Amino acid sequence: MAAQRRPLPCGIYAPTMTFFDPKTEDLDIPTIKKHAQRLLRDGLVGLVVMGSNGEAVHCTREEKLAVTQATREALDEAGFPSAPIILGATEGSVRGTIELCTLAAAQGADYALILPPSYYRAQTDESVVFDYFSAVADASPLPIVLYNYPGAVSGIDMDSDLIVRLAQHPNIVGAKFTCGNTGKLTRVARAADARTPAAEGSGFMAFGGMCDFTTQTLQSGGSGIIAGGANVMPKVCARVWNLYAQGRREEAEALQRILSSGDWPLTKAAIAGTKQAIQIHFGYGGYPRRPLKRLNQAQIEAIEDGTREVMELEKSL
Repeated sequence: MAAQRRPLPCGIYAPTMTFFDPKTEDLDIPTIKKHAQRLLRDGLVGLVVMGSNGEAVHCTREEKLAVTQATREALDEAGFPSAPIILGATEGSVRGTIELCTLAAAQGADYALILPPSYYRAQTDESVVFDYFSAVADASPLPIVLYNYPGAVSGIDMDSDLIVRLAQHPNIVGAKFTCGNTGKLTRVARAADARTPAAEGSGFMAFGGMCDFTTQTLQSGGSGIIAGGANVMPKVCARVWNLYAQGRREEAEALQRILSSGDWPLTKAAIAGTKQAIQIHFGYGGYPRRPLKRLNQAQIEAIEDGTREVMELEKSL
């Protein structure tokens, strides 16, 4: 059974991008470290490495461990030793996932974000998913955060009943709702007595999976947001969260509308678009690994136009 590591605070987390040399596609460790430090300085409370935005499926196990180690070093060097790191640790088998969690624990990971198994979709029913998570949680040295993202796992969408059952395991400490279903998040948060900015609760963390429903997550009793857009506009994301948590709801909702509008171009253009927005506004970013495409000039201009309002706000904070 895993010992509790760095606590997971309420607030905004980014699933960080993994940066590569534009010619060789080798890991760009200095940029990975610089990016991690910028995000914490700009108000985030923790990071996810090797998630979907981090191109985990394009990276070897050795690269995942190298990124984890580099990120932990970067946060410690920048004065954020208590900031937790959640590793995207999904592998196809129970055995492989446990092995990756064990190796990552030695490199500075505090928690593991894990998708349900999906490669053998026709043979994967609810009992397979339940048994998979239970077996991993039984043996992992890292506490587990369930990752509900149907688009990445052949449409497998864990319902609230299943997530609530899994939440009873002492080594399953949270869930990320990239499904965007706030009703499901509400049910799970209530049943699991999730931590909120106002109450410690059980300590279970109910994470919204996109920054464009930050206020909705708070209204639903959620604990935090793990959002790709926080790679680009961390200050605005944190500002929306903090205003709402402080009871300044009208201000938070007004900013939420700007945030949602600015996040949509990134959502449409996905990883390449998020990296391009970082390149436009911060001077680094680069490209995804192949086979993901690089954006054309019209797409780049659309990213710049679509993020202009939110980034003016970001730079004013």
